Amino acid sequence: MGKGKRYCYLPRPNTIKVHKSQKHFNYLLLTLLLFGVSELHAQLGFCTGNSGDAIFTETFGTGVTDGPPLGAGVTSYTFTSGTPTDGDYTISSTTNYFDWHDTEDHTENDLNGKAFIVNASFTADEFFRRTVTGLCENTSYEFSSWLISLQTSQGCGGNGIPVNVKFEIWDSSNTTLLASGNTGNIPNTSSPTWRPYGLVFKTAPEQTSVILKMKNNSDGGCGNDLAIDDIVFRSCGDFIGVSDPELATGRGICDDEVPFNTTLTANPDFTIYTTHAYQWQVSTDFVNWTDIVGETNQTYDTPAIFNDTFYRVLVAEDAVNLTNPRCNSASEIFRINVVSRPLAPISNGDGASCANDNGTISVSVPEGITVNWYDSAVGGLLLGEGSTVFQPPGTGTYYAEAVSSLGGCGSALRTAVAFEALPIPVLTDEVLAFCQNTTTTLSAGLEAASYAWSTGETTRDITVDRPDTYSVTVTDARGCSNSKSIRLEEIPIPVIKDIRSEGYSIEILTETDGSYEYSIDGIDYSASPIFEGVAGGRYDIRVREDNDCGEAVTSFVHFVVPTFFTPNGDGRNDIFEAEGIAFFPNSEIAIYDRTGKLLKHVVDGPISWNGTFNNSPLPESDYWYMIRVADTVYKGHFSLKR
Repeated sequence: MGKGKRYCYLPRPNTIKVHKSQKHFNYLLLTLLLFGVSELHAQLGFCTGNSGDAIFTETFGTGVTDGPPLGAGVTSYTFTSGTPTDGDYTISSTTNYFDWHDTEDHTENDLNGKAFIVNASFTADEFFRRTVTGLCENTSYEFSSWLISLQTSQGCGGNGIPVNVKFEIWDSSNTTLLASGNTGNIPNTSSPTWRPYGLVFKTAPEQTSVILKMKNNSDGGCGNDLAIDDIVFRSCGDFIGVSDPELATGRGICDDEVPFNTTLTANPDFTIYTTHAYQWQVSTDFVNWTDIVGETNQTYDTPAIFNDTFYRVLVAEDAVNLTNPRCNSASEIFRINVVSRPLAPISNGDGASCANDNGTISVSVPEGITVNWYDSAVGGLLLGEGSTVFQPPGTGTYYAEAVSSLGGCGSALRTAVAFEALPIPVLTDEVLAFCQNTTTTLSAGLEAASYAWSTGETTRDITVDRPDTYSVTVTDARGCSNSKSIRLEEIPIPVIKDIRSEGYSIEILTETDGSYEYSIDGIDYSASPIFEGVAGGRYDIRVREDNDCGEAVTSFVHFVVPTFFTPNGDGRNDIFEAEGIAFFPNSEIAIYDRTGKLLKHVVDGPISWNGTFNNSPLPESDYWYMIRVADTVYKGHFSLKR
């Protein structure tokens, strides 16, 4: 963030409300959230707006001695300084009776604080009554109190009578009920748990006092044992926020940007009041408040402000009640804090890391200060914010600016921190091949400090003899590492599986697939395993691998049986002969007509037939042959054409 004009827009936290009434309300609200709003608000309710200071408080005192008894008319129960039985009560700093929870009272910071401890009578009835005076007429109030069930979850065999209390607010004549509500059954718990309850009511015209009553809704017996503490009455008003023209609820101003002034507006939510009278107040210590003379409007224009200053507004439905703390309520507080610009951060040193390690640089700042990172000493791009640690995108100098959490005030200077992204070894994955039944050498490819292969070896080059995917991590002298993989494939040595001879063609079949070349004379090679127009005879069959990974060699006799011949004396195809048969020492050839009559028979020798039988020419027709070579018999037919 640069050094231009800036403000901190403060949220509206309840914690900035320091007068006791608002703190009490906030604590009640928090407890409601913790214990379940639906349970506590079913018939009861708390002031949802701003409250005034407590005008009546009953904490039942402090001390290690029980008592004193409550005054006449406050309760119909019998006071005891010992263990309270059904229909008894005591005022004590301990609840260590029977198998009850042994707990302290609820009042904060009380030493040996006491509570009103009740063992309910056998008949549901009223057990507490208190008259509260000094109220204002036509004014809303909140009654609140804290209760605890003293029975443990295992008390009375787990079947104890639950605590259930009804609160009532009556007018001073005890004839008009102003508000009432029931706690419902307060559950017994394994550990002591205080819970808040409350009522909101409004006084009638000319009414300045009310009667509080508490009644048991459950009968006595085993269970229905409770303690009560911190009974409070306070005025209840709207929730009244205070904001400026930009709807901020507070400001943080940098010390070099004063004087500062603004216009504040009170914003009641009209949940309690129908009309509003205002009195603006100012404080410089957040504790003592002073009326601002003449400022009784909904808005207020502040003077020039040079130091921390706090504003709030007292609100009542009638102007006559503004000066009576029993009748008004105080708004949320609008804080204006003048914030000193922080000093520049302290560098923790320049940084360097390998480019693939996501290295960081950092600075130090006091508590309450955060850091923004830039690419320039002045202005520039904001690269990161809200952290003393920064991960640079690459080699360069980066600038850290200290920023106050309140007001967002940036330091006048930025701290330069250099960073070097060290290069990592440049490696490229490889796919290699080697010949079957051999070894090959794999290399990391770089001269470096150390090597770590997936085989466990630590040299630059390794020798392997099987196909696999190997990996190596290379670390240079500065400790930067990179890895690569080598997929090693095996090239099979060619193996001839079969040689097929059909007519004037030869086809060579292999047991393995590969990049092979084929030859039938050992001189000329072809990428095709099929050779056409091959005369019968003995051939030197060869298959070799393109990468010199071996050659397969075998001898093969190819004989050709023609599919027709034309004994017409034109010098072409005039005789029928089986080419290559002469290379077989054990052979036999027989020719038949379609009736199976033997026309020609030759053993262990070549055949040359001119299409005659007993020197007489045979007619055009199909004729059959049988050729036996060693243990193999070939049968087929051919055509005689004239």
